[in-house]
Amino acid sequence: MLLFSNPGRGHQVGYFDGWGADGYYHYTGEGQKGDQEMTRGNLAILRHVQEGRALHLFDSVARGVVAYMGEFTLATDTPWYYQDAPDAQDETRSVIMFRLKPVGTVAKLGENLAFTPRSEDVVEDVEVEKHQTERMLVSSKTQEREAERREAPLVTAYRDYLLQRGHTVTRKKIIPAGEVRPLYTDLFDTTDHVLIEAKGSVAREAVRMAIGQLYDYRRYITPAPSLAVLLPSRPRRDLIDLCNVSGARVAWPEGRAFKLE
Repeated sequence: MLLFSNPGRGHQVGYFDGWGADGYYHYTGEGQKGDQEMTRGNLAILRHVQEGRALHLFDSVARGVVAYMGEFTLATDTPWYYQDAPDAQDETRSVIMFRLKPVGTVAKLGENLAFTPRSEDVVEDVEVEKHQTERMLVSSKTQEREAERREAPLVTAYRDYLLQRGHTVTRKKIIPAGEVRPLYTDLFDTTDHVLIEAKGSVAREAVRMAIGQLYDYRRYITPAPSLAVLLPSRPRRDLIDLCNVSGARVAWPEGRAFKLE
């Protein structure tokens, strides 16, 4: 099988091939739209040993010109993994990343990847600096931008509020085993051991997303923390009840302080 890697052009459609710190070449599966599936060409790569096919990898060095890198085979321990990446329409989707092991000497062409999957979860405290958010699905781009615009100062204000009361506040950086993309919590109140997820909107879908994110993050923190959803204003009673029944309290600004229910 002939495999072709073109990092420069591939980035436009969410292909991020390159050499990992593990010494393997990480090669994106086929499919430019939607989640990639283990079918057709991807399945052929997965079964290349059983079907008696060698994998020969080429790197694009110029328009219409490729260089032969050498023969590869799939790693036996973790032959592939999933990673989030944008598609041709800049929509986030799941792609298949194959871990290709060199067979003998190969040409070290292509890029070096900044992150490669680890075999264990990584959880560490990081500073509450530039506010990074996970993209929220809302009914319009205008609403999305407005929600994100309101979220960053909300996080800063609540952090300052906690610091003024003598709390230690950080964020958690989480890299699940087998993943390369880190997850960042919004705030983590170390003093009271509370995991906090903020949203710049009190819409139902925003609150539901916050709850889902909290449950996702909490799995990696030991001992399991308490949960809180931080919102820009008091949500309607039904959404407070939704958070409470899910085990999360709700915080929102009220004057110069914050209300917690």
